[in-house]
Amino acid sequence: MSYLRSWFSFDTTTSLPTATAQSSSHTIPGSLAIDEEDGDGSDTAGEDDTPPAFPSLSSAQRAAPSTPSIPVILTDSALMPPPPVPGLAARRPGVQQTATSSSSLLAPMTTTRRPQKSSRREKVALAPGFGPLDWASLKSSGEDLRGVDTLMRVPPSVLKLHNKREDAWTAINGKVYNITPYLPFHPGGDKELMRVAGRDGTKLFSLTHAWVNADFMLDACLVGFLVSETAA
Repeated sequence: MSYLRSWFSFDTTTSLPTATAQSSSHTIPGSLAIDEEDGDGSDTAGEDDTPPAFPSLSSAQRAAPSTPSIPVILTDSALMPPPPVPGLAARRPGVQQTATSSSSLLAPMTTTRRPQKSSRREKVALAPGFGPLDWASLKSSGEDLRGVDTLMRVPPSVLKLHNKREDAWTAINGKVYNITPYLPFHPGGDKELMRVAGRDGTKLFSLTHAWVNADFMLDACLVGFLVSETAA
């Protein structure tokens, strides 16, 4: 009995914290230990809840000035300066003006000289009924434009006899043509065509209009072929 009395006589109030401490020191296997100092037990407890700075402290926006700069609006004169005023008072008659600057806005060079007469052959106004279509119609009409019965062998001595407006022959590329009916149809005028009347006009024909097909243009006017004096 004394043994049992000594057993129940211990102070339970002082031993409870020890039991509690012993029970808290042992954890159940597979479970997580809870830190009593964490307060509510959340993972983010104890961290700073202040949001991060935006923009970042090292960003280019913070490096820029706080007050926005006002854009500069350029005027037309600043974007493209006006061209320099030409020196009208310095012009001299008959002297060509030269550009004093490399600017592309300068006026083109001018001169007070009279334009020279062009040496290029110009067309003349033909009389009504003497156009290219009229000549084509005349060739296809069947009218005799040769003036000879058969093709001839024409030497230069015979060719030079036909050098008048009413009787004009010429040789082009070795072929002799009666150009008398074609005189009023010539786009350059009958005066220009008479320059080759009575002689070989191959050279002048090639210089003025080598692109023209003389064989097609004057096929109805073919007289014969140009030969040398000995071959005649």
